[in-house]
Amino acid sequence: MKSGLLLLAAIGVLRAGSLAAQTPAADSLQALLAADPRPDTTRVRRLQALSTELTMADLPRATSVLEQALALSRRLKDAVGEGKALIRLATLARLRGDFVQARTYTQQAQKLFARRGDKAGLGVSYLQLSLIEMVQANPVAELYAALQGLPYAEQAGDRMTQTRLQVAIGQNYLHMGNYAEALPVLEDTYRNGTALGDEHVVASALSLLGNTHQMLENWPQALSYYQQAVKLNRKLGDQKSVTTDEISLAELYSQKGDYDLAVQQALRARAAARARKDAYNLPLAELALARAYLLKQRPDSAIALARKNFVPTQAERSTENLRNATDILAQAYAERGDFGQAYRFQKLWVAYKDSLSGKDTQLKTSAIRYGYELDKKQDQIALLTKTRQLQAQKEARQRQQLYGLLAGLLGTVLVVALLGRNVYLKQRTNRALSKKNNQIAHQRDNLNRTLFELKAAQAQLVQSEKMVALAALTAGVAHEIQNPLNFVNNFSEVSLELVTELEEEEQKPVRDPALESLLLTDLKQNLRKIHQHGTRAGDIVKGMLEHAHSDTGQRQPVNLNALVRDYLRLAYHSLQAKHRHLIVAQTCDLDPNLGILHLVPQEIGRVLLNLFTNAFYAVQQRAAAHPNQPGYMPQVFVATRRLGHTAELRVRDNGTGIPAAAVEKIFDPFFTTKPPGDGTGLGLWLCYDIITKGYGGSIAVQSTENEYTEFVITLPLTVGAGHAQPAALADANPALHLS
Repeated sequence: MKSGLLLLAAIGVLRAGSLAAQTPAADSLQALLAADPRPDTTRVRRLQALSTELTMADLPRATSVLEQALALSRRLKDAVGEGKALIRLATLARLRGDFVQARTYTQQAQKLFARRGDKAGLGVSYLQLSLIEMVQANPVAELYAALQGLPYAEQAGDRMTQTRLQVAIGQNYLHMGNYAEALPVLEDTYRNGTALGDEHVVASALSLLGNTHQMLENWPQALSYYQQAVKLNRKLGDQKSVTTDEISLAELYSQKGDYDLAVQQALRARAAARARKDAYNLPLAELALARAYLLKQRPDSAIALARKNFVPTQAERSTENLRNATDILAQAYAERGDFGQAYRFQKLWVAYKDSLSGKDTQLKTSAIRYGYELDKKQDQIALLTKTRQLQAQKEARQRQQLYGLLAGLLGTVLVVALLGRNVYLKQRTNRALSKKNNQIAHQRDNLNRTLFELKAAQAQLVQSEKMVALAALTAGVAHEIQNPLNFVNNFSEVSLELVTELEEEEQKPVRDPALESLLLTDLKQNLRKIHQHGTRAGDIVKGMLEHAHSDTGQRQPVNLNALVRDYLRLAYHSLQAKHRHLIVAQTCDLDPNLGILHLVPQEIGRVLLNLFTNAFYAVQQRAAAHPNQPGYMPQVFVATRRLGHTAELRVRDNGTGIPAAAVEKIFDPFFTTKPPGDGTGLGLWLCYDIITKGYGGSIAVQSTENEYTEFVITLPLTVGAGHAQPAALADANPALHLS
């Protein structure tokens, strides 16, 4: 990604061009090492410096020299040299693409710094981990490492590492689309880089600020930041970053509608990348040029450039380039009228887009950021509480000292003073005590007010956590409904085009019956698809409404065995209505000593109906998939029994089973193993919610694919009468019950 390149440039990993030969500094260091072979810390430092000089010219040799430095520092027990060598070896391994080795070196360095209490070293090691995850496009792990390292750099006063970690955090926010959060972080990074005189960090901050304002459609600010970045990178001799910024300018002109300027800028960037054989920037430049051609209504040129970069990008597994290429191809083919190809690349674009910034990834990064802020608040609360305790102890000691002093004074007065003097001293003592009491009361009021404010802040943090979970549930519903609606819209558009072609055919003097028949057949297929996905969206809404309107009435004494028989019969009748010729063997082993449970009949009935319906569906699917399978007889087995203070319910079928990879996610909302249109993924989630959080029971599943599936529910027999409410509805905000 472009932002990733900028981050690496910011910390000095990339330099302008490559060194064709060894530098004079390297020759000088080699001469010193040859002249003085003594195994001491000075030799360790010289080996490290030589490795740095050799990095751009001869990476394998630089690694070998640094390994010598590491071995010597360990032999000398030089912890400082060992830590620097480990971090530098991790950097070289990352440059080679050996991320496993890079992570191993970094973890060794972390252990060393932790033993020594070296907070600055810990900050640098977390920065290294963040870079490793960034290069591998793991935004969640990248952000987590950067936020872990930031407190260490702050505590150590390491402004350089702190600023580079801020670059990593700002780049992550930008990549995940959190532009409002990225902006203040990057502006602070720009100020810190300027104060430190680190021009690489300043150039990267300018480029990232340009990216952010471009995404926010603040064109003048974006243009200004890009132009400043180009100027500074030229001054630093970093031609690769200059080309990257020129590509960003081309994309900015395209977004602004200045298509001619966009084409000129993209052509200039492509020429620069070709001249320097820049394999990173060349695809970016050609994709920017393809988008400009597309906006200038030149789809053929856009398709040629996008296709040229699609296949090599697939081989390199550059997801961002794949996303941009498929987006351009989908739009270009649609503009050219080739809707089949447009639809194909549109689906690929959606897949690549989700992999880069899917809802799950955004939720995880949001949770990491929230946890970081919550930890900071908790530290502040702990500090204030400790201060209050110390203040109270100090006041107690002062009161004890004061009481002792007064007692001694009063004793002395009683012995040596006259009654009048004694009265005067008592009055003066009382005035002093009153003043001190007022001071203590004032301090107590201040501490109580502070404690009240802290509790209010804690309540706000808890409410924020609830809102995050509610947003997750809302986003899940929107995402699930969006898929069928997209299909409905796409097939509707294609159907309109088919109707138009059919009308045109009717107007022709000589009609083609075969073509008309083909058009009608395609139109029928599209209408079936529209109906199928419309039904899917309706089922999702219906499932959510059922969950939202779950019965919250009074629990009643319930005969679970009777409910099992009733709902098993109801589910079987529902199956027979759709598949009249399917016969399913039903076996019930119901414990007559099960006893009476206090439950809400509608809720436990919903659980039973979901489990029985799924069981009948599984055996029907297996019978349909293998109609001639010898010896197969669809069976559903239901059993109840009493186990001490709990009641157990087992529902087993010999249907299709559940894949092993899906078992762990079977109770997640919107997760389903059924094909589109046959299930919403809400049934088992609702069952889990009612059983575990409404009644304090448990629900588990065991399954072998193409053999059986068995659900086991346990309910406490001692549940008293009262309101049985699903946990997801037990609070006005369900965030406390979602993970």
